[in-house]
Amino acid sequence: MDAGAAAIDDRAMSKLRWRCRRGLLENDLFIERLFKRPLPVTQTEANGITLLMELADNDLLDLFLGRQKPTANLDRPEVHQVLEAVRAQGTRPDLSLPTTIFSRTSP
Repeated sequence: MDAGAAAIDDRAMSKLRWRCRRGLLENDLFIERLFKRPLPVTQTEANGITLLMELADNDLLDLFLGRQKPTANLDRPEVHQVLEAVRAQGTRPDLSLPTTIFSRTSP
């Protein structure tokens, strides 16, 4: 088995989640897709995420939305793998609020 295809352990996952906290909610929603999917995060994906976390929020969002393509140091297989994974459920995160917040309850 390729070492990069191995799932990261719980401690590494915890550190990665902490490192992925962003200032833009949209970026957080995209990143959360990777953590919530049924497949574990691999070492290769963790490396790609680490590279992406060096970007400013707006640059990261442009990559997630496909407005820009990875260039220079980011034009790497592990970065492309992460971008494909976060886009897998569509091109934009679901920003809708649950309707239960707005429903009224009778007294």
